[in-house]
Amino acid sequence: MKNLCILLLTLATLSVSATEIDPSKKHTIKVALLLDTSNSMDGLINQAKTQLWEIVNELSYAKCENEDPNLQISLYEYGNSNIPSAEGYIRQVIGFSSDLDEISEKLFALKTNGGNEFCGEVIQTSLKELNWGSNNKDLKLIFIAGNEPFTQGKINYKDAATQANEQDVVVNTIFCGNYQNGVSGKWQDGARLTKGDYMAIDHNETVVHISSPYDDVIIQLNKKLNDTYIYYGTQGRSKMALQSKQDSNAAELDEVVVVKRAVSKSSRVYQNSSWDLVDAEKRKDFSYSKLNKKNLPKALQNKSSAELKAYVSKQRKKREDIKQEIKKLNAQRNAYVAKKRKETNTKSLDKALITSIKRQAKSKNYVW
Repeated sequence: MKNLCILLLTLATLSVSATEIDPSKKHTIKVALLLDTSNSMDGLINQAKTQLWEIVNELSYAKCENEDPNLQISLYEYGNSNIPSAEGYIRQVIGFSSDLDEISEKLFALKTNGGNEFCGEVIQTSLKELNWGSNNKDLKLIFIAGNEPFTQGKINYKDAATQANEQDVVVNTIFCGNYQNGVSGKWQDGARLTKGDYMAIDHNETVVHISSPYDDVIIQLNKKLNDTYIYYGTQGRSKMALQSKQDSNAAELDEVVVVKRAVSKSSRVYQNSSWDLVDAEKRKDFSYSKLNKKNLPKALQNKSSAELKAYVSKQRKKREDIKQEIKKLNAQRNAYVAKKRKETNTKSLDKALITSIKRQAKSKNYVW
């Protein structure tokens, strides 16, 4: 059991790339989001974009047997007529990944279009295509959200639930609409069959962002945090540009979303060892002698290994100081927001996911 607990929740990449993580060596929270992207679901997609960082932040606090579990997220869209009918109007947007920026990029690229919504088929597809692994300590969760009857399509949702149980995957259902309509549409039954949770949300409700007196400082610290990254490798420059782009995407939604993303970037879940020297240096297989210096920033290309190492050490110290300051401010922010939140009682996507994950995690000794 001890060998299985080698850690980490890498929503960016702990080893050479996010897709190369060996899940059998770490306790892992695996979350597959199956989102209806038919015409009526713009509000759902907007909530997902807005609440991604809130969800990530909550999951970053999870512990399993005193270790920090890995976190991987997968994203599917279904019910979109732009996807061939032969594929069940279903598309894997991204497989299990720990690359936060890439997940955000894929989420922002989703577009709605009318189609047929086959819940049983998209669940079964995700069960077959994704690498769920065999570690019985992994927390394996599907969250499917939509607003049409759960019974549509050639694959019976009960058969999909049977397969989910065989693979130790819990299916949680989120009906976008009236609670009782979801019950009659079998969304509740779809969750019950795998001991999952059934929830109903108003997907068209505007997400209420609660600002705090600490937000402006956290946003400024986020900019300083970005300056500590040192790209390398063939994809380094583009990955650093992607990081900046996802900051911009968050800013287009609301400044509070930028704050939540900054908090994610200051947590253990945000790792970029595939393109950032500061994170890469922590890897056992890392060697300065193997670096192709032509792929470094120009100012660093003529530096010796010793000089590079000293510079990376300096950037790491800056990063850790900034992260600690963000964490300190976020603790104060959370206390402030908690008081304000008591005044609202909305049923949003992030609340639905977080509540279910925490409840179901208890059965596998995950704690917060």
